[in-house]
Amino acid sequence: MSTPSHLFYTKDHEWVHIHDDGTATIGITDFAQGELGDIVFVELNDVGDVCEKEDTFGTVEAVKTVSDLYAPLDGEIIEINEALDDEPELVNDDPYGQGWMIKISISNPDQKAELLDSEAYQALI
Repeated sequence: MSTPSHLFYTKDHEWVHIHDDGTATIGITDFAQGELGDIVFVELNDVGDVCEKEDTFGTVEAVKTVSDLYAPLDGEIIEINEALDDEPELVNDDPYGQGWMIKISISNPDQKAELLDSEAYQALI
């Protein structure tokens, strides 16, 4: 199970890639997609929506369950991965790459300190 060291993680199994320009890319971890099984549908909030940390920013539907997605940081959604509309299986196939979900403009950079590094996330799972 992969947990790239350049990413940050949440206890709810989201990953966060924080960029130098004050934005972040967010998705679910390899562990999460493995636990969910075959993902058949991804529903994401709209560009322009503002999320506070731990707000729901969408849902993932797998064959057996539907799971909420939780924002790891405060921010405004600036992009969604529209490829997931036609190919939700990208989340299973490439959770840290083509299976990303949203990009946000971070409004509270101090929250980064509350995220887990890869070692802490590995200990959690």
